[in-house]
Amino acid sequence: MSLVLSGGTVVTSLDPPTVFSGDVMIRDGRIDALGPTPWHAERLDCSGCVVIPGNVCAHHHLYSALARGMPYRLEPPRSFVQILRRVWWRLDRALDPTSVWLSAWSGGADALLSGTTTIVDHHASPNATPESLEQVASALEQLGARSVLCYEVSDRDGPEAAAEGLEEHRRFAKTHGPLSTPMVGAHASFTLSEETLGGCVSLAEELGAGIHIHVAEDAADQRDARARFGKRVVERLADAGALTERSLLAHCVHVDEHEIDLIDRAGAWVAHNPRSNMNNRVGRAPIGALGDRIALGTDGIDGDLFAESQAAFWRAREDDPSVVPAWALARLAASGRLAAAATGEPLLGRIEPGAPADLVVLAYDPPTPLSPENLGGHWVFGMSARHVRDVLVNGEVVVRDGRLARAATEEIRGRCREGAEELWRRIDETPAHAFEPQGEP
Repeated sequence: MSLVLSGGTVVTSLDPPTVFSGDVMIRDGRIDALGPTPWHAERLDCSGCVVIPGNVCAHHHLYSALARGMPYRLEPPRSFVQILRRVWWRLDRALDPTSVWLSAWSGGADALLSGTTTIVDHHASPNATPESLEQVASALEQLGARSVLCYEVSDRDGPEAAAEGLEEHRRFAKTHGPLSTPMVGAHASFTLSEETLGGCVSLAEELGAGIHIHVAEDAADQRDARARFGKRVVERLADAGALTERSLLAHCVHVDEHEIDLIDRAGAWVAHNPRSNMNNRVGRAPIGALGDRIALGTDGIDGDLFAESQAAFWRAREDDPSVVPAWALARLAASGRLAAAATGEPLLGRIEPGAPADLVVLAYDPPTPLSPENLGGHWVFGMSARHVRDVLVNGEVVVRDGRLARAATEEIRGRCREGAEELWRRIDETPAHAFEPQGEP
């Protein structure tokens, strides 16, 4: 299939920012050529619009999508671990196959509508583990989204649940479709035994995949590592072989200089989630010291990388006035490189010949000129998800004129609302999780 995006202002690269005016020619799911074209193909008029590479969410929890507006009747949590025990570890245990699919569809739909074309997801449903990754992939593929998926292996529900999580990766690695790619998921050091962490490392080597794990999101993770193993979290991961150039470390809020050096030497990726960190009051990640392999994730808040990148910029600038808007573009470009490495698509996140045609058309009519030099300023202070008009993934239009193109939206949204009410009832019947990390607070 051939398609021409004609007449737009095209951002071919976010880092370095590169902009030109002209056409984007797409053939068989990939960028074929750029510039004026005489092609007699279907044309999508992008006059007065800005065409950008599709955004990548480097760390998501789609299973949280049906929690929006969820009633809460327990005593309010006063720490991060209490948030896990009283909210998220009740929600994930209440999930069944139907609510797993509906959560993935709802979260994926919102991501596409906000201009996010690739979702790196970290899934958990300990009472519905078998084929859960297939449920997530099925929902996202129905929408047309690209994904990198894993299951959150943890010992918090016992060794059998941990083993089942590992096996879910093996199952999914044999069945995933062309738009989904497996990683190996692990919750966090404080819920992982030596045996289970070692199992994750062995499985990652077996599948040729990276490990996607929460790292020092809260100080409790470090306290537990020191109490149980006499070392810090990143040191433990490095000693176990879990720290490689394919590893994706979410958060890294409470890491010290030695751990930052270990991350840098391994070439591991870091997923920065500033809005979630603020919401959970876990602290500030030392992003100024963590290098260039810092990608951006939303940690389940939503799929909107415009909002996340803007929050990341403002928080970074609050700490360091030398941070400029182009810093936000560089973080988004890093998210694209992460997805490119994970999916084996080296040009993902760029608009150039040979790259997958994952593109977003923004109905953004700026009041001032737009150039490579000021693209960051337009991104941070002007562009937003409300400007998303069309979205293409693998050359197919999956959002057209602000509406999903491949799904019976109203019918499935209704199913999501019904499923949410059923899920909330099950959560009410689910007690707070009993698991506690070790180490004095």
